[in-house]
Amino acid sequence: MIVAEGLSKSYSGRRAIDGVSFTIAEGEIVGLLGLNGAGKSTILKILGCFLLPSSGRATVGGYSVDTNPQAIRRLIGYLPDVPPLYDEMTVDSYLTYVAKLKNVDHKSVASSVGIVKDKANLNEVGLARISELSHGFRQRVGIAQALVHNPKVIILDEPINGLDPVQIVEMRDLILSLRGQHTVVLSSHILSEITRTCDRVLVVDHGRLVAEGSEASLQSKMFESMRLSLDLTTVPNGFAERLKAINGVSAVNYVPGQGGERFYLDTTGDVRAQVAKVAVDAGAGLLGLSRGEAGLEGLFMKLIKPVEERAHG
Repeated sequence: MIVAEGLSKSYSGRRAIDGVSFTIAEGEIVGLLGLNGAGKSTILKILGCFLLPSSGRATVGGYSVDTNPQAIRRLIGYLPDVPPLYDEMTVDSYLTYVAKLKNVDHKSVASSVGIVKDKANLNEVGLARISELSHGFRQRVGIAQALVHNPKVIILDEPINGLDPVQIVEMRDLILSLRGQHTVVLSSHILSEITRTCDRVLVVDHGRLVAEGSEASLQSKMFESMRLSLDLTTVPNGFAERLKAINGVSAVNYVPGQGGERFYLDTTGDVRAQVAKVAVDAGAGLLGLSRGEAGLEGLFMKLIKPVEERAHG
């Protein structure tokens, strides 16, 4: 449904995205994950035909963003990071207006508006002015306007930004309800929401695609390199050397504690069973053994550049 090949975009000599390539199948929910300023919104704006790429190509539904933007706009529903709302209008009048703008058949406008109000839980505020709505309801109206013409592709830029925990759950449920019926591309810098919502994740950093895959496939990469935290009651003589002798342990760091001792181990594989056996056999009093970095969050932090690198590069 969506194909990007070598997409690049520059602003006044600064490259916002650089050689990004990916494919999204029909019916998938795919998340763009990255820190603020990583290039996520630029990618979405190109797919939504709000920007042209500086180089590379992108197609949506077989249409090129360069040569057939109008055909693509008919296929997609788009929610930018700031919803395009008219504060003086009521929710009902606004959604009706958008439906007409998007060429919904005049006989179907009322039913189309009713359907998206149900999906977005907007029935109780249909007669309210948009200016009177909370941030959460404004986001729901933004989603509803993106859905009102029943598009094949839905593009959502930071749809949970600024929402409270209850609203985040509601927005997550709404996005999940679109699976299979629509192809959904959404961006976020919140890893937990991306992994709960999306079939696949595209990790973007400094305008480049640095990783992609399902949660399971990205999770498996964590076992290729991880940091283990080992807590003990005591440290027998020569214990650090025993740890270093384990195949797959690349570094051992000892942190003395009060009422407990801790080692950090850098490894090139999952060697937790071997580490636990060494601790037990040595009589070290094993208190705990865990991965020092939590799942996908650890992978994400390894893939992106540290803050100090951003400041100088």
